[in-house]
Amino acid sequence: MMSLMRTIFGAMSLVLFTVNVVFWIIPIIVFATFKLILPFEAVTRWINHILNWCASSWISINSFMAQSHCIINVRTLDEKELSPNDWYLVIANHQSWVDIYVLQHVLNKKIPFLKFFLKQQLIFVPLLGLAWWALDFPFMQRHSKDYLKKNPHKKGKDLETTKKACEKFKHIPISVMNFVEGTRYTEAKAERQQSPYANLLKPKSGGVGTVLSILGEQMHKVVDVTIAYPEGIPTFWDFLSGRINEISVDIEVHEIDPKLVGDMDNQETRKNVQAWLNGLWATKSETIKSLQQTYQLLPSLDL
Repeated sequence: MMSLMRTIFGAMSLVLFTVNVVFWIIPIIVFATFKLILPFEAVTRWINHILNWCASSWISINSFMAQSHCIINVRTLDEKELSPNDWYLVIANHQSWVDIYVLQHVLNKKIPFLKFFLKQQLIFVPLLGLAWWALDFPFMQRHSKDYLKKNPHKKGKDLETTKKACEKFKHIPISVMNFVEGTRYTEAKAERQQSPYANLLKPKSGGVGTVLSILGEQMHKVVDVTIAYPEGIPTFWDFLSGRINEISVDIEVHEIDPKLVGDMDNQETRKNVQAWLNGLWATKSETIKSLQQTYQLLPSLDL
């Protein structure tokens, strides 16, 4: 009986979330079309503000609808350190599609609307792909090492895409979100990488370093988000159907060290960025353990 109720709840949630997407995607596509037709700087800035407002409203309604799905506990967030009128680099560990909802929920309207680096294939996701394109989300074509060996001319194309995307973000406050592990965590992937971090894959410096090299003058803070699922990594259906009791989140804000801002073709800059990320990831691994232990001490919940 409980399983049936959860299935019905999940189906209803899916319908409501889909209706919300359709409702907001219409003005987003309309204004994005105007931006294409009238590519003047003043018009583009004005339309970007409208698009970001539509996107934030979309996320606010999602958050309102999802309040009954699970509890999200956030610790160590000083909102005085955040502003919707500044530029931020947001980094987080990545385990599930639910991560995106969590990040949008905890940071919406506290900082500018999050722009994610997305795999090129995600542009074909019904409705959402179109919305992400209209909102100037950067799409990246990721290639394996074997592919690059066979096609060396493709090397560096990801960074070129990142550079082009970031150039657009110099003129309006923005939060650039990067899952620096490059893919979702699984134990199998961690074993293949021989990752030294519990519950994490190795961080990659390319995207982060390129963002800082282009937006270093505007961007002075990093919002470092750690997401833990004490009951195990969920699917998005688990989220929709209310199978997640609790999600634990830790948020730290760091000043960006000037030595991290520079040309990523420079070996010293690359080393500095990679060493910085390695240090954050070592701390993040311990934070995940702490979040999981804290949850185990709480009373059992059953939504």
